Amino acid sequence: QVRLVESGGGLVQAGGSLRLSCTVSGTTFSLSAPRWYRQAPGKQREFAASISNGGTTNYADSVKGRFTISRDNAKNTVYLQMNGLKPEDTAVYYCSLNIRAYDYWGQGTQVTVSS
Repeated sequence: QVRLVESGGGLVQAGGSLRLSCTVSGTTFSLSAPRWYRQAPGKQREFAASISNGGTTNYADSVKGRFTISRDNAKNTVYLQMNGLKPEDTAVYYCSLNIRAYDYWGQGTQVTVSS
């Protein structure tokens, strides 16, 4: 059973930083390509960042230069380091894996950035 558990969200002032974690179980994490998405109130879920099993990263334009995705295969964990946070980054952040054409999702972690 594939399971994704996010943590690390919270309330931070604009300009601050947070690091999100997503720990994965039930699959061979080192072969996976995890992604981070986010969903702001009243908006559709949107892609934020991804990292391949080889370490290649990809970012949405809205977070490029401020967010960094990384992985620790020994801990089955993917991270999202978020710096220079803005009020528009306020959202629920979700970790996701696609395994054999099926998308698995975590429960999400709330990030709130105050101005």
